[in-house]
Amino acid sequence: MNIVGKGIAKIDGMSIATGKPVYTDDLAAKEALVVKILRSPHAYATIEDIDIKRAMMVPGVECVLTYKDVPNNKFTLAGQSYPEPSPYDRLILDKTVRYVGDEVAIIAAKDEKTAIKAMKMIKVKYNVLKPVIDMEKAIDNESIVHEEDVHCNFDIGMERERNICSKHLYETGNVEEELANCDVVVEDTYYTQAQAHGMMETYRAYNYLDHAGRLVVVSSTQIPFHVRRHLSRALNIPSSKIRVIKPRIGGGFGGKQTACVEIFSALVTLKTGKPAKIIYDRRETFMCTTSRHAMKLNVKVGADKDGTIKVIDIDALSDTGAYGEHASTTFGLVGEKTMPMYGKLKAARFKGNVVYTNKTPAGAFRGYGATQGCFAVEATINKLSAKLNMDPVEVRLKNIIKEGEVSPAYNKHLQSVALDRCIQKGKELIKWDEKYPCKEISKTKVRSVGMALTMQGSGIAGIDTASIEIKLNDDGNYTLLTGSTDMGTGSDTILAQMCAEVLETTMDKIVVNSADTDSSPYDPGSYASSTTYVTGMAVVKAATELRDKIINLGAERLGLHKDDVIFDGSEVKSAIDEKSISLFDLAVDVTVGPNKNQLIGYATHGSPVSPPPFIAGFVETEIDKETGKVEIIDYVAVVDCGTVINKNLAKIQVEGGIVQGIGLALYEDVVYGERGDLASNTFMQYKIPTRKDVGNIIVDFEESYEPTGPFGAKSVGEVVVNTPSPAIENAIYNGVGINLNTLPMTPEKVFMAMLDKEEAVI
Repeated sequence: MNIVGKGIAKIDGMSIATGKPVYTDDLAAKEALVVKILRSPHAYATIEDIDIKRAMMVPGVECVLTYKDVPNNKFTLAGQSYPEPSPYDRLILDKTVRYVGDEVAIIAAKDEKTAIKAMKMIKVKYNVLKPVIDMEKAIDNESIVHEEDVHCNFDIGMERERNICSKHLYETGNVEEELANCDVVVEDTYYTQAQAHGMMETYRAYNYLDHAGRLVVVSSTQIPFHVRRHLSRALNIPSSKIRVIKPRIGGGFGGKQTACVEIFSALVTLKTGKPAKIIYDRRETFMCTTSRHAMKLNVKVGADKDGTIKVIDIDALSDTGAYGEHASTTFGLVGEKTMPMYGKLKAARFKGNVVYTNKTPAGAFRGYGATQGCFAVEATINKLSAKLNMDPVEVRLKNIIKEGEVSPAYNKHLQSVALDRCIQKGKELIKWDEKYPCKEISKTKVRSVGMALTMQGSGIAGIDTASIEIKLNDDGNYTLLTGSTDMGTGSDTILAQMCAEVLETTMDKIVVNSADTDSSPYDPGSYASSTTYVTGMAVVKAATELRDKIINLGAERLGLHKDDVIFDGSEVKSAIDEKSISLFDLAVDVTVGPNKNQLIGYATHGSPVSPPPFIAGFVETEIDKETGKVEIIDYVAVVDCGTVINKNLAKIQVEGGIVQGIGLALYEDVVYGERGDLASNTFMQYKIPTRKDVGNIIVDFEESYEPTGPFGAKSVGEVVVNTPSPAIENAIYNGVGINLNTLPMTPEKVFMAMLDKEEAVI
């Protein structure tokens, strides 16, 4: 291959580095109204009275909207294909507020200063209710977060009156019987915290009405087509009257798979007829959008004394916060993206509940439930290894799924698995045999190693469908039209590489035009690790169709049969004599010449399967026994993502995900007060790791070939965040002999656990 597999620079990399691309706020008109939101100071309350008279008298105020002034259609903000599995449990503005920061009123004014002044003049009388703050006390609590009926498109186990948003049960084999037959059973309970996204560009949208009176929405979003559908439902207008444009986007990580802001500014534009924009500050981004779901997970792992793992049993509780975006789907991946890695199971079970609480809503976040499940399952398997006095590497190699096998859990036929090679290479790169389990480097410091495995998916099987259009232009170059959203991942570059490979051309001849619902073919958006695998296959199909059309037309112009010509990317030429016609001449002929019939390749692709990528993660840590501080020395990740389309971009994806995983493991924590107020609402309180905090990150690849993917590729976007937490937990145990089951593993927790261990010995 000439293009695929090469570490080609991002096609927009230099322009981004030099500040040339425009983002949402860059496109907003200077005269656009500024939209601000008055928010609830209470975690749970009903609005008894709201007085906006004084606010409306402030010069420059255009409108103030309350729950009395907005449509009453319930919806979800989750960016999922229709019909969404997330419940319709939201209103634009509601008489009931369900978390500190929930929307009470929308203010639009000529500038921000005026909007804030007016906001302070709104008088609200609340009936304050007792909030549900602790997820472990949510079920059958005296307070019901959603008193009114909630519509679900599917049976997700909703028991609203018990504060249960969703229930889940998956079981294969007889778990109790197999556990009774195991030589060793290890059981433990884990807590994973909520995690904030921390993207550079906060949530924002800009709206105006075009010449035909259609609503135009410019948004920093991962899901333009889903945003259009949400707006249509919430505002009660046809989708055909809405156009959504995604310019450059300054990060998302799953947060912008939820349409947090677009409805508010769109409503102002529809009410006033004027352009409007809304930009969340950093506090609002922390308080009023979404985070990773906090979970409690109880895990049992049963095995024979030789280390053969026979049973994995997970019982979990997930906190969806005030609303149910992504509640059931995130939860399902806790089991589905962990247990199939182990190929000798006799029984497996995953069950549990997702509950409503009066806290900031949870939603999509890179890893999407697999991250929480990976921490609990992999940590338990590491404890099993310790109990059996076996090397955790050897336990994994003995039990992992192999290529061509069908996983006992979830019955997945895996056609591309290089996990064993990932483990072996990672073991070598970290120098496991030299360092395991630990080495004292001074009286107060110890270095130790730990490891974990993970898997994810590639798109959503049977649901995700992407379309691609590729045009041959009159100059012999190509335009690739896609609805997928490049949010810094380099997906535009990846898709252009695939297109160039099929058409045997160079990258400079491919123009990528993406994410405009008026001109782009449908794409679900950038989530579920779907772009390379699902959209990429649509590119291959569309480019192949266009290539065939070029060959057929070239043969016709040369007076030959299509089997007697070849196409080398620049000309169609005879295989039997010297006759040829250039691509440029063909392009002119079919676009501006007398025989107009512009050549276009078009394809739609969806996959019935979601082949998992795999990672073997290894870490070396240095632990200060006097303070409990854990420092990362080296982190090694060896990845099986099928054929690597662009090694440079894939490597960056892995590095970024590992940093987020280290943040989850050691630093980041969404903290609430007793009344449900968010304490960690700025980067002063919410700590994310810097470059100095993540040590030396080493990334390598072990390629497999996935027959259902483009050029054998699978995904790489989400799987990268999962291994740091269990690997670091394992390294801490190997270094100082303590198990930390609650994230983040802060110095205080490490130190206190060591102290407790010493006191227990005494």
